[in-house]
Order: sequence, then structure tokens, then C-alpha cells
Amino acid sequence: VKQKAISLRENGLSYREIQKQVPVAKSTLSLWLKEVRLTPAQRKRLYTKQINILSRGPQSQRERRKREVEKIITDAENEIDIPISNETIRLFGAALYWAEGSKTHHFSVVNSDPYLILFMVHWFESAFGIPPINLKASLNIYPQQNEKQLKKFWSDLAGIPINNFRKSFIKPRSKGYKKNTLYYGTIRITVPKGTDMRLRTFGWIQAALQDINPHIKSTQDRWKRLSDTQRPPINL
Repeated sequence: VKQKAISLRENGLSYREIQKQVPVAKSTLSLWLKEVRLTPAQRKRLYTKQINILSRGPQSQRERRKREVEKIITDAENEIDIPISNETIRLFGAALYWAEGSKTHHFSVVNSDPYLILFMVHWFESAFGIPPINLKASLNIYPQQNEKQLKKFWSDLAGIPINNFRKSFIKPRSKGYKKNTLYYGTIRITVPKGTDMRLRTFGWIQAALQDINPHIKSTQDRWKRLSDTQRPPINL
């Protein structure tokens, strides 16, 4: 075994390559092969090989992490029973509205994510019977974006007629350079005369949170002094 290791080393193989044929500890190889001298060509090959391994290291880590992420997501997808129940969809939409919807006025949701917007459009119809043709919409975009094309995009995605789009808000130009411009802008979807529907949505949310409600109330009561903090005066 030792002689085979020496022969392989004399042929210019690295310790890792030798271990594939001679399965002994690296420390043992170091003891056996310390007297073996490599030729300049062999040393150049091993040096180049090591550089390539080092240069591929970060890339290999990224690829490995990419596979791990894909597996995590795929496994999580398999944890969800399809088709999703109506009750789950109702609460899912209510939670999204809780996060992204108007809290005090109108019944509307604002976002730039096409997935979220299309889900909420479907949710308005499934939960309240409001079809897309009855929804109103408005855009928040940048000056360099094409307002007409963006309206067509959102209309095509959500099924909201172009005529239902109100005047867009176009952000004023500034000297600063903003990275990650939202390609589709931000859209607000509004249900006309939807105040009662908004209140109903928050009723669903309260029902889902009833188990933690007593703890929230008692904690707020103990820290009520925080709500007594006065606002600072306005500098004129």
C-alpha cells in the first residue's frame, strides 16, 4: 500500500487524488511521501488545480445553498393540502388586508406584487361577490415609466377595465438616484362603497386573534402611560 502511494505521488498526483486509491489518513501519506520530489511540471499542475478549487469554492457554496433553498420550498409546498379550503382563503385574504389594506378609510389594498394583487382581486370576488369589473384602481409610478402601458399591464392581469383607472400619482423627479425601481409601479385596488366590507374583514381578524386578545388588552392596560405621551410641537 505504501509503495502504491509513493508510485502515485511520483506520477504527480495530489494527496486527495491518492487517497481515492489508497484510503489512509493524510498524516500517514505525509509521512510516507515526504521524500518524494515533484517535477516543476507536476508542481504547476497541482498549483493550478488548487487555484481552480479555490475559485470554484464560493460558486459551489452558492449552488449548494440554491439546491437547499429549492428543497426547503418544495417540501413546504407539499405540506399544503390542495385545493385550499374557502375558510383558509378567507382568512388568508383577511391577513393580507390587515397587512396591506386601508385601515380607516375605503376598502382598498396597495402593493406592487402582481401575485398579491391578483390574489386580492380574486379574494374580493370570492369573499364579497365583487367582480373585477366593479373595482377601481390607481397607480403610483415614476416619471420615466409609461403610464399607459402600466395601466394595460394591470388591467390585463387583474381584469379591471382601463376606464376604471383613476388619475395616477407620478412621483416628482429628484436629484438622488433610486435603485430597484418598481417595474410595474404600485397599484391601489379599491372596492367602491366598501366600508361595511372592511369592517367585516376586521371582524374576521378579531375572531382569528381572540385567543391572544386578553393578553394584548392586559398588557396595553399596564402600559397605558405610553399612549399619554404628548406630541412634540411643530417648528414653524
